[in-house]
Amino acid sequence: MLQEITEQPVVLERTIQAEREKYKKLGAFLRGKDIDLIVLVARGSSDNAALFGRYLLEVTTGIPVSLSAPSVYTLYNAKLNLGRALVIGVSQSGEGVDINRVLEDAKKAGAHTLGITNEADSAMASIADETLLIHAGREKSVAATKTYTGQMLHFYMLAAALSDNAINHEKIPHFAAQVLQLRSEVQELVERYVFMENCVVVGRGMNYGNSYELALKLMETCYVIAERFSSADFFHGPLAIVERRFPVILFAPQGVTKQSNIDLLHRLRELNADCLAITNDDEIGALSSRRLRMPKDIDEFLSPIPFIIPAQLFAALLSEAKGIDPDAPRSLSKVTKTI
Repeated sequence: MLQEITEQPVVLERTIQAEREKYKKLGAFLRGKDIDLIVLVARGSSDNAALFGRYLLEVTTGIPVSLSAPSVYTLYNAKLNLGRALVIGVSQSGEGVDINRVLEDAKKAGAHTLGITNEADSAMASIADETLLIHAGREKSVAATKTYTGQMLHFYMLAAALSDNAINHEKIPHFAAQVLQLRSEVQELVERYVFMENCVVVGRGMNYGNSYELALKLMETCYVIAERFSSADFFHGPLAIVERRFPVILFAPQGVTKQSNIDLLHRLRELNADCLAITNDDEIGALSSRRLRMPKDIDEFLSPIPFIIPAQLFAALLSEAKGIDPDAPRSLSKVTKTI
């Protein structure tokens, strides 16, 4: 897991270079179609990447985006009207049976389909109208890292192809390399959380998907019960679980989500919670019990990929500190097939 975390800057740059021309053609093609709905279908970490993709695509393209519920197709056999939809399957392996079933049914319903996967020879690649590859090499870690950020990168590239917005996603590999330098700082930090059994992870807007992803990583590699919320939703009831020294981890970049994070931090300080912020904002850093300081030139729009990397390091190193092997989580396998 740690090795694959460090590979991410190279993987991201390689993916940009390898897929750039494909996106130029795909963008021209999709702009010529009358698409009024985008549907994303995924499970696990891929679903967390899709949650980020939903925010990004809606903000940049103005097209409504839905996260598919595969059971609607696989268990209830519903027939949806997708004649003007773009349906995107997201899967590291490309072998998720339910994900591929949704793509097959969507094609029959008239949708144009895309597959985002790391495996060029997968079942997904044979089903989708167009395959968008993550050039990550084989991912051996059960806990996805480099394929998660690779999937997120594809949503940036797709957003740039579908919209007129300038999206400077080519800066992301550089930011990813910068934040890997925080490893020693993260190593010192995890010693304070060795006995953590429960926590809450908070992220809003572009980083909402990251709150789900870090919570998943903590559950699968550290066996920590981790709930995840947006900073806005956390006030609507869940705040009641917080007591003295209760751990709350926040993705808190500069940008439009800043004020809601500050409001939450003030309330958490009153409750004497233990707040760890992944942030590049001085005010948020000062209000937090502990912080991982990110480069200030990462704006909120580009923050999700660089901000998840120290969180991945946190999960992997905390697992080791707890005496757990992050590469052999109990009860799990690399490819999960559900229907």
